[in-house]
Amino acid sequence: MYRIFEFNPQLIPYEKDIELRMELYLKTKKRLLAKGQTLNDFANAHNYYGFHHVKGGWYYREWAPSAQQLYLEGEFNDWKKTSHPLTKLEGGNWEIFLEGDDSLWDGCKVKVVVDTKFERTERFPLYTKRVVRDPVSLVFDAVVVDDKKTFKWTDKKFKGENELYIYEAHVGMAQEEARIGTYIEFADKILPKVKQAGYNTIQLMAIMEHPYYGSFGYQVSNFYAASSWFGAPDDLKYLVNKAHKMGIRVLLDVVHSHAVKNTAEGINMFDGTVWQFFHDGEKGEHPAWGTKCFNYGNDGVLHFLLSNLKFWMEEYHFDGFRFDGITSMLYHDHGLGTDFNSNDRYFSLNTHTEAITYLQLANELIRQVNPNAITIAEDMSGMPGMCLPIEDGGIGFDYRLGMGLPDLWIKTVKELRDEDWNIFKIWCDMCLRRPGEKTIAYVESHDQALVGDKTMIFRLADAAMYTDMNKDCHNPVIDRAVALHKMIRLLTLGGGGEGYLNFMGNEFGHPEWIDFPREGNGWSYHYCRRQWSLKDNGFLKYQWLGDFDEEMISLAKNNDLFVQQMGDLMLNKEKEQILVFYRHGLLFAFNFNPDQSMANILVPVHQPGEYTVVLSTDDEKFGGWDRIEHMTYPTKKFDGKHYVELYLPARTAVVLKELVILPSEEA
Repeated sequence: MYRIFEFNPQLIPYEKDIELRMELYLKTKKRLLAKGQTLNDFANAHNYYGFHHVKGGWYYREWAPSAQQLYLEGEFNDWKKTSHPLTKLEGGNWEIFLEGDDSLWDGCKVKVVVDTKFERTERFPLYTKRVVRDPVSLVFDAVVVDDKKTFKWTDKKFKGENELYIYEAHVGMAQEEARIGTYIEFADKILPKVKQAGYNTIQLMAIMEHPYYGSFGYQVSNFYAASSWFGAPDDLKYLVNKAHKMGIRVLLDVVHSHAVKNTAEGINMFDGTVWQFFHDGEKGEHPAWGTKCFNYGNDGVLHFLLSNLKFWMEEYHFDGFRFDGITSMLYHDHGLGTDFNSNDRYFSLNTHTEAITYLQLANELIRQVNPNAITIAEDMSGMPGMCLPIEDGGIGFDYRLGMGLPDLWIKTVKELRDEDWNIFKIWCDMCLRRPGEKTIAYVESHDQALVGDKTMIFRLADAAMYTDMNKDCHNPVIDRAVALHKMIRLLTLGGGGEGYLNFMGNEFGHPEWIDFPREGNGWSYHYCRRQWSLKDNGFLKYQWLGDFDEEMISLAKNNDLFVQQMGDLMLNKEKEQILVFYRHGLLFAFNFNPDQSMANILVPVHQPGEYTVVLSTDDEKFGGWDRIEHMTYPTKKFDGKHYVELYLPARTAVVLKELVILPSEEA
């Protein structure tokens, strides 16, 4: 019996389903791999297909099993469509060798002409590593990348920190000017901000090439090309290398859940058929996203996608992946409208078993390429075993995103009066995590910042943000917003998971939503940028929020907070809206009551000693009222139990550190 049942005894009635999961995984590996092969040996499509500069010339190879004939055209042959035919090999493969080192060159524009049974089309090579966009015509072109040119990496000994503090970022909108930012700008200007804020991991969105900027990078056209919106491939390598120099891990937001429908730039219908990569008919159409759905049961698709993961790790030194859209992958109905309120929902005919197998293979491959790599699953459904090792009956991810936490906070702030908040229920929702599986906690990601939704600070402050964020202004609406913004983040970090995530700018309460340039806003970049000056100019309350976030992250990191996987609830006073919990040497105390301060609160603790205040949301430097003294509290003993006696002002949270008294000091 697999170990998944030790963590989840309620799954025992589904033992045959877990056994089927493992049987399909082993069968697929056996089918894909030759004797003695590993997935690392198998996932090398990028080293065979595409353009490769060798001694005496260039090879170009393509996979197009249903094509009638392929030709290579481009600047090298004055765009003659049929002068350079490819030779058909076994397995649907095609090849041409161009003699001479100068027969192609780095930056040479090319296309592949594909003759199908019904038509002739011009396409981008499937494994193209770079596209460029003409600034006048706005048309994309595929260009050759000379793989003999090498980037000088200096990160051989890099190893990220053990605990994850993730800064989710979008390169293009990371600058303050109303335009698209670059990889170089991000490396030189934004990475220092991330480092200063204390985050040790960046999660980069929109890196895989996408023709529509406003898709946030989630409609990928060219899976092996670094997005041309932000610069050249070497510029991205510069960014990753510099992050590693600064001790910052870099994760790729990888999109293997679907692909853009485009045929001109994308992979759809490349060899004249839908089924080269995707399911045919309705099954291949995503009803909500208008994109194409991969056929994970196709060995050629597995070769393409698994090799893609290895490519990003080897070519660009990414340290792992956040897998987008996993819920959509896991279920034939894409999880749309499904309420995952019983285990029957996970093990039924709706379950896409081939997608589960692919995710298991992906996680195994990633660890073979880099044993220190990190994988994070964006799964709303709570699929059992998502973050358990494969050998235990799991799918193999390290972490799942705590996607219920933003919904919890939105529902609380939007629907309830402050005095009606049920703090104990909030705590219980924080603890609603699958045993043995790690969670990344967060209050808001990019999803909550998009136009049509609201960031947490906007929900709390609304229009007053535009008029009353000066430090010398005391609007009670803003006072409440600033206080709750800090408390909500502190509670989420302290109690919500074994890692923490923030979307760039939200740490200081960035005031506006994200709205990409589109026809409806006159193609404006005004809302597609980050106004760092709001925090940095020193006159506005955003500085208080940013400074608090920095100190909060520092405290958690310095105390290895996530070593203890779940906080211990020490005190719950539901009526008074007071909550206190302990986690790895730190005592987190919250008073969410909007107007009632509480004195002489007796908080039970695990052992006698002293507790000293190390963080308070009420400090004046964070926009508070300085009602908490940074002092040391000795424990008191009543009825054989040990307590700390606290004063908790209204709408305030405080963190105290447990001081261990050595026996020699007690003597």
